[in-house]
Amino acid sequence: MFIVRAATACVRRTPRSHWSLLLGTAVFIGLAALLFRPGVSPAAQGEKIPAPELDGGTAWLNTASPIKLKDLRGRVVLLDFWTLCCINCIHTLPDLAKLEAKYPGVLVVIGVHTPKFPNEKKTESIRKAILRYEISHPVINDADLAIWKRYQVNSWPTLVLIDPEGNYYGRISGEGGYAVLDEHIGKLVKAYKAKKILVERPIKFELARFSETGNSPLFFPGKVLADAQNNRLFIADSTHHRIVITDLQVRHIDTAGSGVEGKKNGSFEQAQFSDPQGMALKGDILYVADRKNHTIRALDLKERTVKLIAGTNQQDPVGRAKSGPALKIGLNSPWDLLLHDSKLFIAMAGHHQVWVMDLKTNRVGAYAGNGREDIKDGPLGEAEFAQPSGLGSDGKTLYVADSEISAIRSLPMNGKGQVRTVVGEGLFEFGDVEGVGAKVRLQHAWAWCTIRACCMWRIPTTAKLR
Repeated sequence: MFIVRAATACVRRTPRSHWSLLLGTAVFIGLAALLFRPGVSPAAQGEKIPAPELDGGTAWLNTASPIKLKDLRGRVVLLDFWTLCCINCIHTLPDLAKLEAKYPGVLVVIGVHTPKFPNEKKTESIRKAILRYEISHPVINDADLAIWKRYQVNSWPTLVLIDPEGNYYGRISGEGGYAVLDEHIGKLVKAYKAKKILVERPIKFELARFSETGNSPLFFPGKVLADAQNNRLFIADSTHHRIVITDLQVRHIDTAGSGVEGKKNGSFEQAQFSDPQGMALKGDILYVADRKNHTIRALDLKERTVKLIAGTNQQDPVGRAKSGPALKIGLNSPWDLLLHDSKLFIAMAGHHQVWVMDLKTNRVGAYAGNGREDIKDGPLGEAEFAQPSGLGSDGKTLYVADSEISAIRSLPMNGKGQVRTVVGEGLFEFGDVEGVGAKVRLQHAWAWCTIRACCMWRIPTTAKLR
């Protein structure tokens, strides 16, 4: 089962020109499954293959100096091949943090950032992602894919285990591999502790967040929502895990959330969020996509309270076809919201779908997309999206910033009709080209703005709230 999932992840994340190669690789892996370690492939049992060195990157981050694998002998090393815009990679980060906490000193995680988009090659872009996602392990900028090619990786994310003797142990592709990784790290720890060569002394790395100067009032705000009628601006202060409310002159009015990451409801002072993103407003109720908690929260702006209205506080990575009472259905990285009448549309980035919550019946479920990650137009339930992350509307049509395919999609809001592509060609068709229709090229469009939604607002991370 794992082999099939890993092969599927590769197909979804690799240029179409490589599909025939991947098919051959999948067949090879399948035939060799009896010889390879279960769940982690492809090092054969008993075979010792020295892991390739981590040379060829353009910069190291979250560490004071470059790291050599030979300097980590006696420890288990886990390489995370990731790219900063990939939702599957983002979902893997909490698993890595759990493993680091479970095996302190013994396990060293190293992020190998291999870019898809040109902007992802920039070290500064990676540094900001490290801060935004609160990554606490070293990361190398593999801008030219030198390490990626050396390890013969072909999908994001791919995680590679290296044993305490510096030998390649195995790999797993796709998100959701915590249990498999934990099992094999545990085996390595037990075996090498018995050999008395396991090093358990913690390593302190020079993390990027320790070099940040000053206390910015905002830290990587993900979304903003303007309420011109009531002179209010709502800012999802995402990495501060709170919602900041100002007037349109950016004078502070209120803050919802203690700033401590968590799942707590209650008063504005007590409430906790985890990477809040898109918002929608109805009167004095502000709806928030609490992305990392995989929930929708409702803020009563008059009573100054926060409550849970959708989600279970747990990611549901497989529930693409589920629907039902909103508090009993698991969500998967809701990234943006749009309110139309009593319908709350949800950009469900983790499911590659658009969902909807009926605020009258408090039921939630998929509205458009079959859950496969790709670009495909057609009837609502048959269309395909790829990490939808932004929503906009003209009152009749819903527009979607479909990030991973660098596209803008449109679909009717009345539950009938077709999904259509306004701009965009596919997972690996992107660029920076103006024009009309098929001539246009975007790069990982993450938000959709309208003049009514105050698209000209630009709130830098160093903005001063007066």
